[in-house]
Amino acid sequence: MEDYRAVADEVAADIAAGRLRPGDRLPPQRSFARRRGIAGSTAGRVYKELARRGLVVGEVGRGTFVRAAQPPPGPALAEPSAARIDLELNYPVAPGQADLLARGLGPLLRPDVLGAALRPVGAAGTPEAREAAARLAGTAGWRPDPARVLFAGNGRQAVAAAVAALVPPGERLGVEALSYPVVKAVAHRLGVTAVPVAVDADGLCPDALAAAHRAAPLRAVYLQPTLHNPLGITMPEERRARIARTLRELDLYAVEDAVWAFLHDAAPAPLAALAPDRAILVDSVSKRLAPGLTAGFAVTPPRLAERLAAALRSGAWTAARFALDAVTRWTADGTVAAVAEAKRADAAARQRIAAVRLAGFTVRADPRAYYCWWELPERWRAETFVAAAARRGIAVTPAASFVVGTRGAPGAVRLGLASPPVETLSYALDVLAAIARAAPEDLADD
Repeated sequence: MEDYRAVADEVAADIAAGRLRPGDRLPPQRSFARRRGIAGSTAGRVYKELARRGLVVGEVGRGTFVRAAQPPPGPALAEPSAARIDLELNYPVAPGQADLLARGLGPLLRPDVLGAALRPVGAAGTPEAREAAARLAGTAGWRPDPARVLFAGNGRQAVAAAVAALVPPGERLGVEALSYPVVKAVAHRLGVTAVPVAVDADGLCPDALAAAHRAAPLRAVYLQPTLHNPLGITMPEERRARIARTLRELDLYAVEDAVWAFLHDAAPAPLAALAPDRAILVDSVSKRLAPGLTAGFAVTPPRLAERLAAALRSGAWTAARFALDAVTRWTADGTVAAVAEAKRADAAARQRIAAVRLAGFTVRADPRAYYCWWELPERWRAETFVAAAARRGIAVTPAASFVVGTRGAPGAVRLGLASPPVETLSYALDVLAAIARAAPEDLADD
């Protein structure tokens, strides 16, 4: 009997060489078995092995299809490429912000000031940086104690450190059923099981969180209460209060991701304000300022401070002092506020473009967010649509990248609106709309 893994290797080689293209449908398992001269049970194991490797995806009643790309064990998000229109990754840079940032850097480049900025700094940063971070994290009616702030190199590292501090390897982390792909990668690399928790129109469901915890204890939950990525949901005040009560009742901690919250200047108070002993609030300046400027921070309950600091140190995730000093100056002189305001206007303008270009389709979005969730026409599978877009030089993200757990992915894609120039964005959305209006078979030979 031929080893099913050897057969899977042959199919994988066909995919790598382009003989099988993204979106191509594999034959039914019986037909595959006949062609290969193998048993039907062996063919079934081949298909399972290909799915395990992330090379194919199966849909009940439709068949098995080659994926748009082979994802690593983590987020199915690619690195940026100048050769394509990137609607996959969000890199917002507001018009004129370079001039604003340059003015704030001037004093930092004086030799005496620069000398201090080049020295190492620990997870606690500097008193001035903690004051600045507390100011950035604060909302109307709430401002965290600067003494509760710790720093990471970026927001992803802050998330990783928070998960590492709260969830031992082999334990379970609750995550919204559709969530930021990086948290799945973080969980995987830390040996933590990401457990999907249902989401409704108001965000993560408290009853679903309790049910997941009863099924097998969770150690913490990761969630995005404001401008959820990818759905754009902002959790209302009453739901946040219920989540806070549930955390206390279940003796759970929350990792509250607020990286995109700066775009919503009227959002309700964060969980960290409602349950300060139960929530680690994570934020960063990369989206507020620019993707090349990285500094993350976390507002943590006092009893978790040493655990989080230890996780930051052991992961080599602490921030660089130069970045902290720069952000401190930009916060004090109003630069961060000015850039954030410009990005709020930019995001709103891009959402208006998307609403016009994708009119008639089912698109979920908050008018303040830099992304939208597009539920594709029924004739389109997400993987096939992504492949068709890629052949036209446009990168979008399939729903599968955001799915936590093993359930099937919906027929949807997320569009990141921040990275391309506005004129390019308009063109790309027009192309995508034309693809969606056509039938997949009409584009098969493109």
